[in-house]
Amino acid sequence: MDTGRNIRIMGIVNLTDDSYYANSRCLDRNDKAMSISKALARATRLVEEGATIIDLGACSTRPGAESIGAKMEWERLEGPLREIWLTLPQVKVSVDTWWSEVVERCCDMLSGLSCREDVRNKFIVNDISAGEDDADMLPLVGREGLSYIAMHKKGNSKTMQSLCHYENVTLEVVEYFKEFSRKAERFGIRNWILDPGFGFAKDIAQNYQLLRESHIFKEEFPNRELLIGVSRKSMIYRLFNTTPEDSLAQTQVLHMKALQNGADILRVHDVEEAARTVRLYSLLG
Repeated sequence: MDTGRNIRIMGIVNLTDDSYYANSRCLDRNDKAMSISKALARATRLVEEGATIIDLGACSTRPGAESIGAKMEWERLEGPLREIWLTLPQVKVSVDTWWSEVVERCCDMLSGLSCREDVRNKFIVNDISAGEDDADMLPLVGREGLSYIAMHKKGNSKTMQSLCHYENVTLEVVEYFKEFSRKAERFGIRNWILDPGFGFAKDIAQNYQLLRESHIFKEEFPNRELLIGVSRKSMIYRLFNTTPEDSLAQTQVLHMKALQNGADILRVHDVEEAARTVRLYSLLG
């Protein structure tokens, strides 16, 4: 068990009103200034609690969610991204989007606030489609020299839960990332992070197999950081017939297993509790 690695916590700030965990939502449909204020306040608190990455999502990606399109996504994102970037310069900021247009707008705005090198070092693209939903995404990320989170899924929010068909979910996701690795090399993407995509086109049993065997990703991709995003997800609350709000304790159990299996980044709603879990993991090593 490698307890000396650089484990980071990514805190979730949702610029939405329909993400599955209500306390992460910061959107005020009638007042953009209030949305910015809420997002900045949440981000500031998460950083104080131990987050070193803030993940901004302007469109819910939960199963069944409606896509809002690149234009509205940017309208929701622009103000909060600017304020968080300027107010919290010590943290990295990831933007949860599959639209290359949104990434390009982010780069243009942030380059006006910082030097290009600062943008390359601190801005991360978090793409749940690993470039499959927008053919311009991977060329853009490679061209700009950005860090990139590639996640495994099948289909879209409307169809993914009907696509949970695998002979062996872990091995098939490994093969998916072997192919993605070749794409990344082709487009010049050097710094990419692997996200197995818990909850995306996987049923409950498949999610737990994937987490149980997540050490395989570190074995197959030793030079890649592993991101685990299981916070308050349906793999917990549907198993126990509860709600996302009742899933904090079980989330930390899964975080501990993820850390034991080599996770480098935990994507979480509850940073303070995740930071305690990381500390306990380090002490137990």
